[in-house]
Amino acid sequence: MDNNNKVLIVVGSQNDLPIMEGAAEILKKFEIGYEIHVSSAHRSIKRTVAIFEGAKDKGFKVIIAAAGMSAHLPGVAAACTILPVIGVPIDSSSMHGLDSLLSIVQMPGGIPVATTAIGKSGAVNAALLAVSILSLNSDELSDKLKNYRKELEEKVIAADNNIKI
Repeated sequence: MDNNNKVLIVVGSQNDLPIMEGAAEILKKFEIGYEIHVSSAHRSIKRTVAIFEGAKDKGFKVIIAAAGMSAHLPGVAAACTILPVIGVPIDSSSMHGLDSLLSIVQMPGGIPVATTAIGKSGAVNAALLAVSILSLNSDELSDKLKNYRKELEEKVIAADNNIKI
C-alpha cells in the first residue's frame, strides 16, 4: 500500500463501520493507505478535534468523515484542517439519512465539505473521490482510476450483451 497517499476515515459511531467497509475496499483496491477511527463530534469533541488537527502532520492527504443524524462530524473536520474533507451521510434515523445529508451539504460558505450520497454508495464514492484527488499528483493512481472506470464500462456492456429476454 502507498502510505504516501493516506486517507483518514472517521466515523461518529461504531454502528457506522459496516457502511464504511465499501470505502476501505476501494482504498485497498487502489493500494492507498488509510486509517479508520471512531470519534464523535458530540460525545468526544476534544478527541475528535485532536484527530483532525493532527491529520496533516501525520501524513494524511484526504479525510472522509461519516456521520448520522445531525452529522456534525464532517463540518468539525473541515473546521479543524485545510485538508479536503468528504462527508458521508449515514442512514441512522427515522429520516433515513436525509437529516444527515442536509447537515453535511449545508456547510456555510468558506468551510467546504464535499458530500456524497447517503449510505453504502456514498462510502464507495467518497473513497473514489479521495482516489481522484490523490491522482492529481500520481500518474500511477490516475492510470488505475482510468482502468477502474473502464472495468465499470465493460461490466455494463457485458450485462447488455447477456440480455436474454
